[in-house]
Amino acid sequence: METREAYRYCERVTRDAAANFFYGIRLLPADKRRAMCAVYAFARRVDDIGDGGLPPERKLAELRSVRESLSHPSGEPIAVALGDARRRFKLPEGALTDLLDGVETDVVGPRFERFDELVVYCRAVAGSIGRLCVAIFGARDVTAGAALADDLGVAMQLTNILRDVREDYERGRVYLPVEDLEAFGCREDLADSPPQNAAALIRFQASRDREWFDRGLKLLPLLDSRSGACVQAMTGIYRRILTQIDRDPGEVLRRRVSLPAWEKAWVAARSLAGVGT
Repeated sequence: METREAYRYCERVTRDAAANFFYGIRLLPADKRRAMCAVYAFARRVDDIGDGGLPPERKLAELRSVRESLSHPSGEPIAVALGDARRRFKLPEGALTDLLDGVETDVVGPRFERFDELVVYCRAVAGSIGRLCVAIFGARDVTAGAALADDLGVAMQLTNILRDVREDYERGRVYLPVEDLEAFGCREDLADSPPQNAAALIRFQASRDREWFDRGLKLLPLLDSRSGACVQAMTGIYRRILTQIDRDPGEVLRRRVSLPAWEKAWVAARSLAGVGT
C-alpha cells in the first residue's frame, strides 16, 4: 500500500474514533498530524484487542502478533503509516512495546494494591502515548519533554479511570488501588459503597490527578506554539471532565461523563488562540 493512502486510512480512523484526541491533533501541521494519526490508529487497534469480546488467551495471542509486527511490519495501512512515522520522527520503540504491556495488564485483570503500582500501569498504557507525541512534536529539551509528557499521560489515564469506573467494574476491571478503597471504606463496586464514602474517594483521586496535570503541563514551554496548542486542547478537555467529576462525584456511577462537541471545539479554539483552559 502507498504511504499516502495508508496515512489517509489512519486519519479516517482517528477522525471517526478519537473523540477528544482529534480535537488536538487537527491543530498540528500536516506532517505531524499524519504521524499522530498513525500513532493513534495503532493505539486504537491495540485497545480494541484488549477491550474486544475474544477470550483472554486469544487476546494475548493477538497482542503478541502485534508486538511481532513491530519488527516485521506487514503491508496493511496502520503498519505502513506507523513505519513511515517511526522513520521520520524516530519514535521511541520502548513506548510502543510499553503500550502493549499495559493492554496485556488489562486483559489479565488489573488489580493494584498501592497507588505507585497504578502509576506504573498508567505510564505503560498512556505515558507511552505522551512520549510518542513528544517525539513527533519535537521539544527544546527532548529528555525533559518526554518525562513531562509521560506525566501528562498518567494524568489523562487517571481521569479515564474515574470517568469509566462503573463500566470497568462491569468488565471485571478495578483500577482504583486497594489501599485507597480501604482507606475510604469503599468496596470494589463503588455503586455498592456508602455514597458519601464513594464521593470522598472520587474527590481524593481527582485532587491527586490535578497534581499530575500541574506537573505535566510544564511541558508547554518546551514546545512550539502549534504543538503546545495541541497539548492544551487535549489536556483542556480532560481537565474539564475532571472538574465535572469533582463537582458531582456520583455522576460517574450513573453515566460516562463527557463534554458536548461544541465545548470540545471551544477548548480547541481557545488553545489555538493561546488562551489557557
